[in-house]
Amino acid sequence: MAIVSPDLPQPVARFADARALAAPGMGKVDALIRARLASEVVLVNQVAEHIVGGGGKRLRPMLVLLAAQAAGYTGAHDVLLAAVVEFIHTATLLHDDVVDESDLRRGRKTANALWGNAASVLVGDFLYSRAFQMMVEANDMRVMGILADTTNRIAEGEVLQLLNVHNPDVNEAAYLRVIERKTAVLFAAATRLGGLLGKLPAVQEQALAHYGLNLGFAFQIADDVLDYVADTGTLGKNIGDDLAEGKVTLPLIYALERADSARASHIRRAIETGGLDALDTILDAIRSSGAVARARAKAQAYGDAAKAALSTLPQSTARTALVALADYALQRDH
Repeated sequence: MAIVSPDLPQPVARFADARALAAPGMGKVDALIRARLASEVVLVNQVAEHIVGGGGKRLRPMLVLLAAQAAGYTGAHDVLLAAVVEFIHTATLLHDDVVDESDLRRGRKTANALWGNAASVLVGDFLYSRAFQMMVEANDMRVMGILADTTNRIAEGEVLQLLNVHNPDVNEAAYLRVIERKTAVLFAAATRLGGLLGKLPAVQEQALAHYGLNLGFAFQIADDVLDYVADTGTLGKNIGDDLAEGKVTLPLIYALERADSARASHIRRAIETGGLDALDTILDAIRSSGAVARARAKAQAYGDAAKAALSTLPQSTARTALVALADYALQRDH
């Protein structure tokens, strides 16, 4: 259910409004990111600047700021932790592109395509270690515990995904285990940190974490659907890239469940080989089987669960902004 109160002084109903609400803090986050990227090693600066400066929605740090606002926090550590979360996310992108052998992200050449795999992995390590340097500044063992556990689970997700690559027998449960660790846990950490900073009661802090976790599931499933239905120019990567990398995502899983034997054979072979010679047939199978609609419904269920979790929080413009972000995760085109 959408939680929008008519008596809010400035109700936030759209993503642009949510982004505007977070904008003052995000300006500080961006400035802090630039300052903490600095290194005496020129290549570190070049690679880090390429990926951090490459656009992106900055959704995860925005979640830290908005959750902190919803929790009534008025200090400065929300900016610090938002930057930490973005550094962790950026490090995962560098490592992901190496593992996936990707050459395009957000419409630009990936760092590994420009500087090579070794540089990308090592700069990813630099960003992880810089994030841990920064989180110490919060001087809070709970903060460090949440982020350390989250980073470890993200690494587990990377390994799980690697085990699933080119395996056409991956089922929905296995897929969800991967995206929980790779995506949802960092969303959950971002929103939980906001509640922790605001010293919310445990039940409300957990509600924010639950919101973030479900939002992460919704966001990733919607993203995986876009890989098969979006326009390449809008998406910023090639249609079918997930399939070319041997990644089994929910649209493929659902298509395989309902495809006839000929189409199922095409899909299985493409997963096993990463070949795109039958891409048109596979896209037709995904669309005609109802896989896209089923996957979108799954994402919607997670989005609804995310919004419902916010009902325990006091009414505020920031809470309504978090609702808007859940809607955006489902409705975006890139």
